[in-house]
Amino acid sequence: MVEENEREKDIIAGRNAVLEALRARRPIDSVYVRRGDRTGSVNAIVRMAKDAGVTVKEADGRKLDAMCGGANHQGVAAVAAVRAFSDVEDIFALAESRGEKPFLIVCDEIADPHNLGAIIRTAECAGAHGVVIPKRRSVGLTAAVGKASAGAVEYLPVARVPNLAAFLEEIKARGVWVYAADMDGVDWCQTDFSGATALVVGSEGFGVSRLVREKADFIVSLPMKGRINSLNASVACGILCYEIARQRAGISAKGGA
Repeated sequence: MVEENEREKDIIAGRNAVLEALRARRPIDSVYVRRGDRTGSVNAIVRMAKDAGVTVKEADGRKLDAMCGGANHQGVAAVAAVRAFSDVEDIFALAESRGEKPFLIVCDEIADPHNLGAIIRTAECAGAHGVVIPKRRSVGLTAAVGKASAGAVEYLPVARVPNLAAFLEEIKARGVWVYAADMDGVDWCQTDFSGATALVVGSEGFGVSRLVREKADFIVSLPMKGRINSLNASVACGILCYEIARQRAGISAKGGA
């Protein structure tokens, strides 16, 4: 019952309700419109959402019914965000204000809100300057993500970009090294993370996508000693975040570098 109530608080149902939320500049993660429906105020809603940088998605009536829990949605619903997205420049500004080299976490199509929330929480604890997600095929800053982050979403900038591959090219041009966590890479303990770093974490089911992997400067891997050949995305991110934090702090591992 608690989860249902949390979900309902996340959803704004109905054309007027969504329109007013957009006019009030309420943080919105995404707007859903019934597939093929552009009647009445729907076009205005779509236009306002896009102008505000909000992702617009089409859905069939059954999905909207399920999202809205029986409320009269009139073919339009919005998912409220727990806070507004930051700009990428906010992440670099935070690093500069701390006198540190940029440290970013890039999430490649993370769909599970608990995973994204856990990644944001770990990133904040490990001293990262921000998290970057794609506008499409990714969970946004929903209530479930905020809850899973244990409040870290209030302190760590989270930016959303149209194209991850293009974004990685842009930050590489700014001197940031890109490390993708994936199979068949260099051992994590033999990797130098001391410079400006962007750690790419792949989706739960498919890992890092091909185009994003191709943009990485390095592929880093964690050893798998058991019968399962991969870790949960947030767990893998946590391990690597603290190796990055160790190296950036200049802490030597016992008996080694």
